[in-house]
Amino acid sequence: MKAYLTLLKTEQNFRLLSIVQLICYFAAWFSHTGIFTLLIELKAPVWAITLSAAMAFLPGIFLAPFSGVLIDKLNPKPMLITMIAIECITVLMLLFIDSLSLLWLLLVLIFVRMGIGGVYFQAEMSLLPKILSADNLKLANEIHSIIWAVSYTAGMGLAGVFIHFFGIKAAFLFDAFMYVVSFYFLFLLRLPDVVLGISESAIKMLKSGLSYLKQNRLIIHLMLLHAFVGLTAYDAIIALLADTNYKFILSVSLAIGLTNASRAVALMIAPPILSKLINKTNLSLFFILQGVGILIWSFLQYNFYLGFIGMFCAGFFTSTLWSYTYTLIQQNCDERFYGRVIAYNDMFFLGVSALTSLAIGAMFQMKFSLSFISGMLGVMFILGSFYYRWIAKNYTIK
Repeated sequence: MKAYLTLLKTEQNFRLLSIVQLICYFAAWFSHTGIFTLLIELKAPVWAITLSAAMAFLPGIFLAPFSGVLIDKLNPKPMLITMIAIECITVLMLLFIDSLSLLWLLLVLIFVRMGIGGVYFQAEMSLLPKILSADNLKLANEIHSIIWAVSYTAGMGLAGVFIHFFGIKAAFLFDAFMYVVSFYFLFLLRLPDVVLGISESAIKMLKSGLSYLKQNRLIIHLMLLHAFVGLTAYDAIIALLADTNYKFILSVSLAIGLTNASRAVALMIAPPILSKLINKTNLSLFFILQGVGILIWSFLQYNFYLGFIGMFCAGFFTSTLWSYTYTLIQQNCDERFYGRVIAYNDMFFLGVSALTSLAIGAMFQMKFSLSFISGMLGVMFILGSFYYRWIAKNYTIK
């Protein structure tokens, strides 16, 4: 933890970016609870709930080839400010959703907001290797995962209580206000000239990026490995549990918020504990432990209170797996291709997340139990451990 604080203290730009991360992620998860609560209150069908969850991931799949080119060509600061402004506008437009006849608008807003948010994330993660040393980069990724978890914990937990007392529209207004606050910190950024001055056309950059991946198969395998973490996109399971199993105990918004908060506590406290333990030698073990954690949740989720323990187990290794596999990609990538590689990495990751959300809905409609569906996700992580062993055996990883 001391190393994290030292990095935040000495690197002003990283500190400012981290503050914006904290604010924006909190806002995102705050309204995320609002969107699922709204769908359930409007008596949306299961397909609408799972499609809404999938729409959070689909933009990154379609935008990746183009966003990566933009990131490698454009100055990051104005780009980051523009992305936040668009996100703020889309949140305000959520206020107009008051019936299922506007489901199409809700899906469009989710698509635009998450697409823009994805580009912001890619731009930031492409920037970090250019302004931080290799050792600090690993710490920065871990801090990012902790910030995500803190925001997730506070956003999901407090949103459930806030919506219960003040309503969904008030939550969307508060969300937009948080984005406005983030502008102040973005304007304080003093970034060095990190644009590489690439003069190639967008088409040539797109082709050269694909050619780079073709010639560096290790990068592709590391991206696919990182994409396994996308299997933790089981927000639809949590929403369905709240609507079917837990609604007789608490309101839907509180059930979603508290269940997610228990997972987020694990996401938040695990990285400082596991940071010095994980390495290239034992990474496969961490995949197995992640799978076992999800299996424990699948056995305990039948009970609302035991489900908290299960969610904690399901989330304990997630942040560390995400940050470490992300760092491997950054460290094995040529600086000229950071933006494009990060964008393609998001495409794989979000693709797996979207397929996970859609598969959850399809399997639930086919009468598979939520416990069985959760257990299958755990088994997939165990298979991921064998995949990493194959990568480590056949490639030299930095």
